[in-house]
Amino acid sequence: MKCPFCAGTDDRVVDSRESKDSLTIRRRRECLACNRRFTSYEQIEAIAYRVVKADGSRQEFNRSKLLSGLLKACEKRTVSIKQLEQIVDAAEAELHSREDRELDTRELGELVMDRLKSLDQVAYVRFASVYREFEDINAFMRELRTLVGKAT
Repeated sequence: MKCPFCAGTDDRVVDSRESKDSLTIRRRRECLACNRRFTSYEQIEAIAYRVVKADGSRQEFNRSKLLSGLLKACEKRTVSIKQLEQIVDAAEAELHSREDRELDTRELGELVMDRLKSLDQVAYVRFASVYREFEDINAFMRELRTLVGKAT
């Protein structure tokens, strides 16, 4: 750590304290060259995860945006928030497991829909109708027939 007073690089840590949110560590340091004290802050480097949209553009992964879409699909359904958070956790885990820190929105949507389908089929159809951008009632009916065909 470079001393802000004399630019010396030798110092010792006098005191370390964790912040209230446990995301930052505050360290009091003493420069061994000029004996003056200064404070440094350390925090974990945030890794930006991205989703690749259909048009090729990249957008930062937004956990709350995905959860919000799931909540809308599950409105007035018996699916708990905890179950929806588990779906979002699975999506996030998939992002974490990738070296390139990117996930195609098609893959993300399929992952979410697979998990949602096993929880609540009505919520699945609601989510799919938005995600797959059903153009008309025929597209909607094809998806329903697929669901009914698998159920019987």
